[in-house]
Amino acid sequence: MPAERILMKLKSKVFQVQEGADVDLKKWPTRVDPFYQSKKNYSQMLAEQVAELSKLQGLLYASNRYSLLLIFQAMDAAGKDGAIRNVMSGINPQGCQVFSFKHPSATELEHDFLWRTMQCLPERGRIGIFNRSYYEEVLVVRVHPEILLKQGLPEERINEKTIWHERYRSILDMENHLYRNGTQIIKFFLHLSKEEQGKRFIERIDDPEKNWKFSEADIVERKFWGRYMEAYEACLSATSTKQAPWYVVPADDKENARLIVSEIILDTFKTLKMNYPKADAKRQKDLQLIRDQLAKEMTNSK
Repeated sequence: MPAERILMKLKSKVFQVQEGADVDLKKWPTRVDPFYQSKKNYSQMLAEQVAELSKLQGLLYASNRYSLLLIFQAMDAAGKDGAIRNVMSGINPQGCQVFSFKHPSATELEHDFLWRTMQCLPERGRIGIFNRSYYEEVLVVRVHPEILLKQGLPEERINEKTIWHERYRSILDMENHLYRNGTQIIKFFLHLSKEEQGKRFIERIDDPEKNWKFSEADIVERKFWGRYMEAYEACLSATSTKQAPWYVVPADDKENARLIVSEIILDTFKTLKMNYPKADAKRQKDLQLIRDQLAKEMTNSK
């Protein structure tokens, strides 16, 4: 079956968290029926999507009116790196930047929690990718509230009953501001099952070439799985909007997840009103004169 006919079954909206929805991740699958029929078919489908993404990125750059910000959040071993690497494999590196956010530096801690990511926003015409993001501040920090106490905030302004909602509000205000100024944000939560994460950890331990991917800290964080799911549910419920939606992508099947991610990006691209700049009459006349001169020069050089 041709790839385009199979992709007709892949509807981005199915994975979108609707604004105001109360998210219960137990009701969101970590695996769905594959949209590909074989590994070869998967490669063909992804190649077609990547080629289309490449064309649309060129149009994004030429029109120079919008920027695209892709945010990836997930538990360890969910496949963020692989999704970014495979889906964006055909994108012109000059038009795309990837930033990975880990523990804040001493300098970053001297600023508000949004500051360090704001330095990395994409310019108009470009794609920015955040591998983890400012959402860590309402996920990891919520699971480990002791981190909050080390962020140098005024004690009287730390109220654990309200601070998460206050941070959601700060995030929503910032994302709405970016949207009004031409940045389209797409947020992906790669939804991995605890069982599949365990399998992938074992693979990393068993394969010497993947040992570097595994850290004992991963096992420590795995013990907080339930608290992380609660934090994700609260975050997705509070911060998915029409302007900057969250998508819950089933991640137990890496190949399927990549197809879903790429289709969501394509569908979003197609909502943007992008056009190649058109030359006015004077510009067209100037270009024709230059063309005539070049053609004459080439003829005389033979």
